[in-house]
Amino acid sequence: MDVTAVLNTLLHGNQLKRTARTGWVQRGVPNAENVAAHSFGVVFVALVLAQVVDIELDLGRLLAMAALHDLPEALTTDIPTPAWRYLPPGIKTAVERGAMQEMVGDTQFAPAFMALWEELHAAQTPEAKLADDADKLEMFVQAFVYEQQLGNVQLEEFWKRPYTFNTPQAQAIYDSLVTQREAGRQ
Repeated sequence: MDVTAVLNTLLHGNQLKRTARTGWVQRGVPNAENVAAHSFGVVFVALVLAQVVDIELDLGRLLAMAALHDLPEALTTDIPTPAWRYLPPGIKTAVERGAMQEMVGDTQFAPAFMALWEELHAAQTPEAKLADDADKLEMFVQAFVYEQQLGNVQLEEFWKRPYTFNTPQAQAIYDSLVTQREAGRQ
Protein backbone atom coordinates (compact mmCIF):
# COMPACT_ATOMS: atom_id res chain seq x y z
CA MET A 1 0.00 0.00 0.00
CA ASP A 2 1.22 3.46 -0.91
CA VAL A 3 0.31 5.22 2.34
CA THR A 4 1.10 8.67 0.94
CA ALA A 5 -1.24 8.16 -2.04
CA VAL A 6 -4.05 6.86 0.19
CA LEU A 7 -3.62 9.74 2.63
CA ASN A 8 -3.66 12.20 -0.28
CA THR A 9 -7.02 10.75 -1.43
CA LEU A 10 -8.40 11.02 2.11
CA LEU A 11 -7.28 14.64 2.40
CA HIS A 12 -8.98 15.49 -0.90
CA GLY A 13 -12.18 13.86 0.32
CA ASN A 14 -11.95 15.84 3.54
CA GLN A 15 -11.91 19.05 1.49
CA LEU A 16 -15.58 18.45 0.65
CA LYS A 17 -16.41 19.38 4.27
CA ARG A 18 -15.16 22.90 3.48
CA THR A 19 -16.59 23.21 -0.03
CA ALA A 20 -19.92 25.04 0.00
CA ARG A 21 -22.76 24.07 -2.28
CA THR A 22 -22.54 27.15 -4.46
CA GLY A 23 -26.12 27.06 -5.72
CA TRP A 24 -27.49 27.52 -2.21
CA VAL A 25 -25.03 30.30 -1.41
CA GLN A 26 -25.95 32.15 -4.62
CA ARG A 27 -29.59 31.99 -3.59
CA GLY A 28 -28.98 33.57 -0.21
CA VAL A 29 -29.11 30.47 2.00
CA PRO A 30 -27.16 31.31 5.15
CA ASN A 31 -24.90 28.55 6.46
CA ALA A 32 -25.58 26.48 3.36
CA GLU A 33 -24.67 22.83 3.41
CA ASN A 34 -21.28 21.76 2.15
CA VAL A 35 -20.62 19.16 -0.53
CA ALA A 36 -19.85 16.50 2.10
CA ALA A 37 -23.27 17.01 3.71
CA HIS A 38 -24.91 16.74 0.30
CA SER A 39 -22.91 13.59 -0.46
CA PHE A 40 -24.11 12.00 2.78
CA GLY A 41 -27.65 12.95 1.81
CA VAL A 42 -27.22 11.29 -1.59
CA VAL A 43 -25.88 8.11 0.01
CA PHE A 44 -28.82 8.05 2.44
CA VAL A 45 -31.42 8.70 -0.28
CA ALA A 46 -29.81 5.98 -2.42
CA LEU A 47 -29.97 3.55 0.50
CA VAL A 48 -33.67 4.33 1.02
CA LEU A 49 -34.52 4.17 -2.69
CA ALA A 50 -32.75 0.80 -2.95
CA GLN A 51 -35.27 -0.54 -0.44
CA VAL A 52 -38.33 0.55 -2.43
CA VAL A 53 -37.44 0.04 -6.08
CA ASP A 54 -38.35 -3.11 -7.98
CA ILE A 55 -34.90 -3.40 -9.53
CA GLU A 56 -32.14 -5.93 -8.93
CA LEU A 57 -29.26 -3.86 -7.57
CA ASP A 58 -25.73 -4.26 -6.30
CA LEU A 59 -26.15 -2.17 -3.15
CA GLY A 60 -22.41 -1.81 -2.61
CA ARG A 61 -21.86 -0.39 -6.10
CA LEU A 62 -24.86 1.93 -5.73
CA LEU A 63 -23.65 3.34 -2.43
CA ALA A 64 -20.08 3.65 -3.69
CA MET A 65 -21.27 5.66 -6.71
CA ALA A 66 -23.36 7.86 -4.43
CA ALA A 67 -20.37 8.45 -2.16
CA LEU A 68 -18.03 9.26 -5.06
CA HIS A 69 -20.42 11.27 -7.23
CA ASP A 70 -19.17 14.74 -6.20
CA LEU A 71 -15.64 13.86 -5.05
CA PRO A 72 -14.03 15.84 -7.92
CA GLU A 73 -15.54 19.00 -6.43
CA ALA A 74 -12.79 18.85 -3.81
CA LEU A 75 -10.61 20.27 -6.60
CA THR A 76 -13.08 21.82 -9.05
CA THR A 77 -15.44 23.30 -6.43
CA ASP A 78 -19.20 23.10 -6.89
CA ILE A 79 -20.06 24.62 -10.26
CA PRO A 80 -23.78 25.47 -10.05
CA THR A 81 -26.11 24.29 -12.81
CA PRO A 82 -26.82 27.77 -14.25
CA ALA A 83 -23.10 28.17 -15.00
CA TRP A 84 -22.96 24.98 -17.08
CA ARG A 85 -24.52 26.72 -20.05
CA TYR A 86 -21.39 28.85 -20.35
CA LEU A 87 -19.07 25.85 -20.49
CA PRO A 88 -18.20 23.99 -23.69
CA PRO A 89 -20.15 20.72 -24.06
CA GLY A 90 -18.54 17.86 -22.18
CA ILE A 91 -15.94 20.02 -20.44
CA LYS A 92 -17.40 19.63 -16.95
CA THR A 93 -17.16 15.84 -17.14
CA ALA A 94 -13.68 15.99 -18.65
CA VAL A 95 -12.42 18.35 -15.94
CA GLU A 96 -14.01 16.28 -13.18
CA ARG A 97 -12.50 13.09 -14.66
CA GLY A 98 -9.06 14.71 -14.48
CA ALA A 99 -9.70 15.79 -10.89
CA MET A 100 -10.81 12.26 -9.98
CA GLN A 101 -7.69 10.78 -11.54
CA GLU A 102 -5.49 13.22 -9.65
CA MET A 103 -7.21 12.54 -6.34
CA VAL A 104 -7.06 8.75 -6.48
CA GLY A 105 -3.59 8.89 -8.04
CA ASP A 106 -1.60 5.70 -7.87
CA THR A 107 -3.65 4.06 -5.14
CA GLN A 108 -4.48 0.39 -5.44
CA PHE A 109 -8.18 1.32 -5.55
CA ALA A 110 -7.83 3.96 -8.29
CA PRO A 111 -9.03 1.63 -11.09
CA ALA A 112 -12.09 0.57 -9.06
CA PHE A 113 -13.00 4.14 -8.08
CA MET A 114 -12.53 5.41 -11.63
CA ALA A 115 -14.65 2.55 -13.02
CA LEU A 116 -17.47 3.41 -10.59
CA TRP A 117 -17.23 7.10 -11.45
CA GLU A 118 -17.28 6.36 -15.19
CA GLU A 119 -20.23 3.98 -14.75
CA LEU A 120 -22.13 6.70 -12.91
CA HIS A 121 -21.49 9.21 -15.69
CA ALA A 122 -22.43 6.75 -18.43
CA ALA A 123 -25.82 6.45 -16.66
CA GLN A 124 -26.64 3.08 -18.22
CA THR A 125 -26.76 0.64 -15.30
CA PRO A 126 -29.58 0.43 -12.74
CA GLU A 127 -27.15 1.49 -10.01
CA ALA A 128 -26.01 4.57 -11.96
CA LYS A 129 -29.57 5.59 -12.75
CA LEU A 130 -30.65 5.18 -9.13
CA ALA A 131 -27.59 7.13 -7.91
CA ASP A 132 -28.61 9.92 -10.28
CA ASP A 133 -32.16 9.81 -8.92
CA ALA A 134 -30.77 9.98 -5.37
CA ASP A 135 -28.62 13.01 -6.25
CA LYS A 136 -31.52 14.94 -7.73
CA LEU A 137 -34.07 13.87 -5.11
CA GLU A 138 -31.71 14.89 -2.30
CA MET A 139 -31.36 18.33 -3.90
CA PHE A 140 -35.14 18.79 -4.05
CA VAL A 141 -35.55 17.61 -0.45
CA GLN A 142 -32.90 20.13 0.62
CA ALA A 143 -34.57 22.93 -1.38
CA PHE A 144 -37.87 22.07 0.32
CA VAL A 145 -36.25 22.10 3.77
CA TYR A 146 -34.51 25.42 3.11
CA GLU A 147 -37.79 26.95 1.91
CA GLN A 148 -39.58 25.68 5.02
CA GLN A 149 -36.86 26.88 7.38
CA LEU A 150 -35.99 30.18 5.74
CA GLY A 151 -38.95 31.19 3.58
CA ASN A 152 -36.38 31.85 0.86
CA VAL A 153 -38.24 32.90 -2.32
CA GLN A 154 -35.03 32.63 -4.36
CA LEU A 155 -35.47 28.85 -4.31
CA GLU A 156 -38.65 29.10 -6.39
CA GLU A 157 -36.67 28.44 -9.56
CA PHE A 158 -36.00 24.85 -8.44
CA TRP A 159 -39.69 24.11 -8.85
CA LYS A 160 -40.49 25.93 -12.11
CA ARG A 161 -39.90 22.91 -14.35
CA PRO A 162 -41.13 19.49 -13.29
CA TYR A 163 -38.30 16.98 -13.01
CA THR A 164 -38.45 13.49 -14.49
CA PHE A 165 -36.70 10.68 -12.62
CA ASN A 166 -35.38 7.34 -13.86
CA THR A 167 -37.48 5.27 -11.48
CA PRO A 168 -41.20 5.52 -10.75
CA GLN A 169 -40.51 5.31 -7.02
CA ALA A 170 -38.22 8.36 -7.04
CA GLN A 171 -40.76 10.13 -9.25
CA ALA A 172 -43.55 9.36 -6.77
CA ILE A 173 -41.50 10.73 -3.86
CA TYR A 174 -40.69 13.89 -5.83
CA ASP A 175 -44.34 14.32 -6.87
CA SER A 176 -45.39 13.95 -3.23
CA LEU A 177 -42.80 16.54 -2.21
CA VAL A 178 -44.13 18.97 -4.83
CA THR A 179 -47.70 18.39 -3.64
CA GLN A 180 -46.68 18.92 -0.01
CA ARG A 181 -44.83 22.11 -0.99
CA GLU A 182 -47.83 23.46 -2.91
CA ALA A 183 -50.21 22.65 -0.03
CA GLY A 184 -47.94 24.53 2.37
CA ARG A 185 -47.94 27.62 0.17
CA GLN A 186 -51.73 28.05 0.25
